[in-house]
Amino acid sequence: MTSAFEFNTYPARLSDADRDKVLEVLRDGVVKGRLSHDTFVRRMELALVARRADELAALTADLPRESAFSRMVFGAVEAVSGFPARLRRAWQAERLPKLLLPHGMGGPLRIGRDPVNGLRLTHETVSRVHAELSRQGGMWVLTDLGSTNGTTVNGRRVIGAALVREGDQVGFGHVTFRLAAG
Repeated sequence: MTSAFEFNTYPARLSDADRDKVLEVLRDGVVKGRLSHDTFVRRMELALVARRADELAALTADLPRESAFSRMVFGAVEAVSGFPARLRRAWQAERLPKLLLPHGMGGPLRIGRDPVNGLRLTHETVSRVHAELSRQGGMWVLTDLGSTNGTTVNGRRVIGAALVREGDQVGFGHVTFRLAAG
């Protein structure tokens, strides 16, 4: 009979949850400016190959830990401070004029200041040939055609093309619409 001291026993394998906790602390360290990008990348690599819990603990030992209470307080402050902006966007979205998605069109809908466009917008921030709305594979695609003041979808600038759907806010220069089913 042999005793347990004669066998090499290794600690239990680290779980993915343990690694994820350490990676989250490292990500927070980068976001808060406590770690450089290079340090973050190196420590992330070490976390992914660590075999023991003490190796993981060493990767975050120099980073301060936030208590659950402080995370709760900061989360509440963030939620309250962002409320006016969310309320303003929701209020504006309902007040925007509707742009009806065309049905049964043979080709794309051109949008711009030029009178030959399917949708003519006479605002000075809209280019002559600003954008194009087309149906591709059952989805709507909005393409910026090199406009000067840009095309946006839900506040984000379109580089090339973007998928759009009913309810999205689309902007052409300083003119904004809410897409609606026609």
